[in-house]
Amino acid sequence: MTRKLALIHTVGSLVPVFADLARELAPDATTTDVVDEALLGETIAAGRIPESTAARLEGHVRRAVEDGADLVMVTCSSVGPAVEAIAERTCWPLVRVDVALADRAIALGSRIGVIATLATTLEPTADLIRQRALAAGKDDREIQIVSHLCEGAFAALKAGDLDDHDSRVREGLRELIPQVEVVVLAQASMARVALTLDEAETGGRPILASPRLGMERAAGILAAD
Repeated sequence: MTRKLALIHTVGSLVPVFADLARELAPDATTTDVVDEALLGETIAAGRIPESTAARLEGHVRRAVEDGADLVMVTCSSVGPAVEAIAERTCWPLVRVDVALADRAIALGSRIGVIATLATTLEPTADLIRQRALAAGKDDREIQIVSHLCEGAFAALKAGDLDDHDSRVREGLRELIPQVEVVVLAQASMARVALTLDEAETGGRPILASPRLGMERAAGILAAD
């Protein structure tokens, strides 16, 4: 039986990224995409997830489930806490994209670096890692999180200055990497920059991004149902 995966995005450019991953990792599933960039814009403007934004996100998820989705994945880490709240309240088949990312980071190291270009993404990602560590039976003494915000990088990206964005992210990675055992990219848009670092710069430390890990988790859930 064909499984249906619904993807909800707050960044339109991620649609083809996840489409490619779905074809590779879940070739027997059919996918649908919803793009609502205002979800992220409103969260950035408020510095938190407004109630109206969370309600609109819930509406997107509800419609996907009503349309027959076997699983819904929200691909934005900034609205992750709202995704969790919706899943707990409704018991819908819903997952946030970065849960698998957090689990992999915990498995690879005890001193974890989290890097982001948005403060609204940085803290939810760090909180998720802490939550997943506790769920895995680890306490605060076993997991240390070192956070780094690449100031000005997101503004540069929005302005179309990719060189400035990439330079700020690259410098942030170079600063963070020596302090940790594994690096978590809180935003998928940073993965392209991480790939430009050579082994001398990474020191062999793994740098994790959410799209592939999230899609692997989604594919596993669909296959198990």
